[in-house]
Amino acid sequence: MLQDGQQFQLPIDSMASSMKDTLTSPWVSCYKPNAAAKLRLFCFPYAGSGALIYRTWANTLPMSIEVFPVELPGHGRRIGEAAFSDLMSLVKAIAPALTPFFDKPFAFFGHSMGAMISFELAHELRENHGMGPVHIFISGRCAPHISDADRIIYDLPEDRFVEELYRLNGTPREVFEHSELMQLMVPLLRADFEVCQTYQYSPKPPLSCSISAFGGLGDNEVPLEHLEAWREYTTRPFSMKMFVGDHFFLRTAESLLLHRISQELQQLVRAL
Repeated sequence: MLQDGQQFQLPIDSMASSMKDTLTSPWVSCYKPNAAAKLRLFCFPYAGSGALIYRTWANTLPMSIEVFPVELPGHGRRIGEAAFSDLMSLVKAIAPALTPFFDKPFAFFGHSMGAMISFELAHELRENHGMGPVHIFISGRCAPHISDADRIIYDLPEDRFVEELYRLNGTPREVFEHSELMQLMVPLLRADFEVCQTYQYSPKPPLSCSISAFGGLGDNEVPLEHLEAWREYTTRPFSMKMFVGDHFFLRTAESLLLHRISQELQQLVRAL
């Protein structure tokens, strides 16, 4: 388990050629390999999305960063696989799959569902793999102890479920106009929402990596005070930044978000 001040170290039996594994692992998509990078940023998607949402990030982030978007079962190019419907089961599957890529210091970014995955994966790595990220970027997600119980939609009848999807504004409008595409997406979205809405936080010691929290000023699902509560989950520095936009500000304010992430990543690299 990593303690405060302990340097990043990968167990010898976990060492592997990450560039070779990138070509064969279904879990990651490295659109712009960068062997000279000092730090890897693993990006976890929000409900219903896949690795492609991060495909251009490497073009904007510093040259010292290698971006690894994560592809979950049932998403993107893994659409033929069964999606997980339980967060902790998903995290238990992710940890050993990504371990070969942790031969350099690494950080996590996750939006909404991806933020929950990032947080619990950091705990899983600390408790059972003796390693952890140097930083976590939390985006569009309330702190873990704040329940989603009053917004459960994953088990609604299909017509009401689709209405809720439309209201949430995260699914492209074109999808609603194609019945075949909706038939494909609804089971995946139900599974992802079940991951989010059945999650129950189990109290653990705070993480020893720094945390940045990002939110949308117009996001009614994640008010500022619920985002600020992430401060309790780290013994390291915490920062928070709000952007113009709703829950999906990472799309509408992407350039500003990436600018802020770039600044923080450069500070992390200088400290390595």
